[in-house]
Amino acid sequence: MTSVIQNARVLQDDFLPKEIVHRHEAVNQMSKALEPVLEDDRPQDTFLVGPSGAGKTCIARYTVDQLQEQVLDIKSHYIDCWQHSNRFRVLYKILEGVKTSYDIHRSTPEDEMIARIQSVDSPYLLILDEVDQLDDMEVLRKLYPMPHITMVLIANRREEVLSTLDERLQSRLRSSVTIRFDRYTQAELVSLLDDRITWGLAPDTITTDQVHRIADVAAGNARDAISILRSAARNADHEGASEIRDSDISSAIPAAREELHEQNLKKLNEDQHAVYDILTDEGELPPNEIYDLYADRVSEPKTKRTVRTYLRKLEDYDLVRATGNGPNRTYEARDR
Repeated sequence: MTSVIQNARVLQDDFLPKEIVHRHEAVNQMSKALEPVLEDDRPQDTFLVGPSGAGKTCIARYTVDQLQEQVLDIKSHYIDCWQHSNRFRVLYKILEGVKTSYDIHRSTPEDEMIARIQSVDSPYLLILDEVDQLDDMEVLRKLYPMPHITMVLIANRREEVLSTLDERLQSRLRSSVTIRFDRYTQAELVSLLDDRITWGLAPDTITTDQVHRIADVAAGNARDAISILRSAARNADHEGASEIRDSDISSAIPAAREELHEQNLKKLNEDQHAVYDILTDEGELPPNEIYDLYADRVSEPKTKRTVRTYLRKLEDYDLVRATGNGPNRTYEARDR
């Protein structure tokens, strides 16, 4: 029996399509910022900001790949700062991108790592995804003056990144090109899914109504929509069906959300996990009470401001739910 899934890679969240279905204006803005590199001039640093699942990472990687096809000696590297949040790991990943990390170890002096990065003699485009997750923003200050380094910074909110920097670097990064992303419309999600379906599924295995149902449930989040589609197709294949059934989608919705929930939980650092665990254990709480419990639970607590940033990050990734405003605002853990 023919499998519903023809190319599983296309159904992965991090799959990079050959053509961008939407976000053409964002691609144009980013291309314009980076194109000076084609004339051997320094590109502009770029900030991509907006909600989770709005296409920021895809657009950044796609645009940089397009540039590299035009200029072969442009180097680039993608770094997920949620997975690599401390300064050593970021510097190591940068050196890994130019294949000079082979003899780097934990005891390597930071100055030596910086010197190696400075010695790179060709343009180097760094995509720093989830840059607000960096433990120490000092690494941005060290990278910024390097003439061959161009930073593409990705975050949910620009100001949360800038507010942690010294005034000089704040001023410099405020002048960078900022590209703002909104959630996808339902029509945009449908066409995005149609593209994945064309390349990832066997013909005539999902109906138009089913695609619209997935887009409606995903509520503007492409990551959610692709995850539901992938889970539904797996369900159909697992049961030997020749097409995706409505029951496959009904089962896929909670399964996909559970999968994303677990993926997001695995990304949390120790302090963020402590905040999440407190809300899981205690239920709905205001920020001040959360902080007091957090400060008792960890050996070296972060500042109240940092914990508020953690709460917003947890909210962005649907791990917690916020209710109310100002002094009446409370948070509670979302069910899996």
